[in-house]
Amino acid sequence: MSDAAPAAEPPRAHARIVYLGPVAPHWEVQSDFGDRQLVEEFRRRVMARLVLLPPHDPQFRRNRERVVRDAERENILLEWDLGYPEDDNA
Repeated sequence: MSDAAPAAEPPRAHARIVYLGPVAPHWEVQSDFGDRQLVEEFRRRVMARLVLLPPHDPQFRRNRERVVRDAERENILLEWDLGYPEDDNA
């Protein structure tokens, strides 16, 4: 047996979640690669969590973490474009 950790699998898909602004719909989910059905199912779950939440809403942080965990479970490479630089320590 080897002590080395198994190599991580490459991502199954990519998703970029873009904040569109203060007028609903606030969000768009874009994808550069991956199975179309997998991305569409992920998009539906993301929109269900974020559809009425702008990034400054207190519920956004909780729902964002849920979206991140969902992407990790599905092995989806996730990016966020909130329209402003994010503090990495937050």
